[in-house]
Amino acid sequence: MRIDILTILPSLLESPFNDSIMQRAKDKGLVEIYIHDIRKYSTKKHKNVDDYQYGGGAGMVLSIEPIAACIDALKAERTYDEIIYMTPDGEVLEQSICNQLCLKGNLIILCGHYKGVDERVRQMYITKEISIGSYVLSGGELAAAVLVDAVVRLLPGVLNDETSALTDSFQDNLLSPPVYTRPPVFRGMEVPSVLLSGDFRKINAFREEEALKRTKERRPDLLS
Repeated sequence: MRIDILTILPSLLESPFNDSIMQRAKDKGLVEIYIHDIRKYSTKKHKNVDDYQYGGGAGMVLSIEPIAACIDALKAERTYDEIIYMTPDGEVLEQSICNQLCLKGNLIILCGHYKGVDERVRQMYITKEISIGSYVLSGGELAAAVLVDAVVRLLPGVLNDETSALTDSFQDNLLSPPVYTRPPVFRGMEVPSVLLSGDFRKINAFREEEALKRTKERRPDLLS
C-alpha cells in the first residue's frame, strides 16, 4: 500500500509514522507513506497557500492552485483508488471504512486547515470525505494520522499475530471483552476462573457473553 499525505505542516506527522507499528510496517515494506508539503507547490513569492474568503467572514481558506498542482503531479505518476479529505463534515470514521480502505493500493489524504479548502478542490478531486468525530481540530494532520494507523494495522503482516485485528472492538459490531494477564490475583481481585481453565469452548463462550454485556452497557447503539 502507498499513502500520500498532503499538508501544510509536515512536521506534525513525523512522529506518528516513525514509531511502533507504523515503523514496523514500513520496515517490512508493507506500506509506503509519503508526506508532501503543499507550500512547495505554491507559485507565490512567499509560498502562501491560503487566502481570504469570497463574501467575507473570519478565517482563511486553503487555495486551490497548490493543492491541484500537487494532486495532478501525483496522479501523473500512478492511479489512486481514493483521494480522501479529512474534514469535520465528512463521514464519521468507522471500523468498516478502515476494513474497506486496507484493501486499496494507493491513497491520497488531504489535510484541511484554517476554515478548510476551496470547495472546488472537493468537487474536482475528492472521492471520500472522512471525519474522526464531532469536534474541530486545528488541522487535518492528527486526523490523518488516526486514519492511517487504523488502516495500516489491518494489513496482513503488520501485527505479529494476524488474528489480533479480527478480535478488536467493532469488527463484529461488539466491543472487546475484558482482558487479563498475570498475576492471577492482585490485591484480592481475581482473574475469572474460566480463563484459567484451559477449556477453550468455555473461554470463547465467556468472552462472547462479556463482549455482548459490555456493548449493551457502553455502546447499545452498535446493537441497533
